[in-house]
Amino acid sequence: MKKLRVKPGEKIRLRDFDPGDTSLAPGDKEQTNAMSERLTTRLAELQELLYAEHRHKLLIVLQGMDTSGKDGAVRHVMRGVSPLSVRAVSFKKPTQVELDHDYLWRVHAQTPAAGEIVIFNRSHYEDILVVRVHELVPEKVWRKRYAHIRDFERMLSDEGTIILKFFLHISREEQRKRLQARIDDPTKRWKFQAGDIEERKLWNQYMKAYEDALAETSTDEAPWIIVPANQKWFRNYVVARVVVDALEKLKMSYPQPDLSKVNLAEQ
Repeated sequence: MKKLRVKPGEKIRLRDFDPGDTSLAPGDKEQTNAMSERLTTRLAELQELLYAEHRHKLLIVLQGMDTSGKDGAVRHVMRGVSPLSVRAVSFKKPTQVELDHDYLWRVHAQTPAAGEIVIFNRSHYEDILVVRVHELVPEKVWRKRYAHIRDFERMLSDEGTIILKFFLHISREEQRKRLQARIDDPTKRWKFQAGDIEERKLWNQYMKAYEDALAETSTDEAPWIIVPANQKWFRNYVVARVVVDALEKLKMSYPQPDLSKVNLAEQ
């Protein structure tokens, strides 16, 4: 998975990354799905261990264009974990109260506590993507936010949070197919909004904004992983693989209670 990781300071051209590439899969689609099943089982074990040890925190950030599969990644990769200590957070248009504070105020309140996994389905990165593309704030404002975010994530890392950031990379043609599928399928039509078409017209502007964001904010403590996401089965495998690997590196162990004075036979 190191091939997909953006090195700190590395300049990114997304056209150099094939969103249909599955060369890092452990086999064909069937074999990869089988591996993904094993990974989700392992993730459930590690999540229980994370909660029991109650030392570390895991923040997963999912970003990508409309239809890139953020919801699907959450649904497939996290389907085996206990809801006791896992939360998915989706940041919508800021409320007036949120606008009255700094842009990271509402984000910090949703970061994981000890023993918890939190998934950001869209995130604080909207404040250097959407605001830039739609010119909601001047460049001198959004450009400063790269440093703000690096410092914010460094602070979270210093306080024990593991941060994994995934950019789900799809092609423009794949997005067209998925939008059309939403229109054609009555059970998916509720996901479609007229604004999706307007956002699609800004594809090139979003690609440039993402390239700069990935380059400016991928750090050793909070790396970006570019996930080729045209194939959903490969997307799910990559996300599961990276998350499991990160948790296993923590070398966690179950806490041992003091049983020296416990004798259930006397109870």
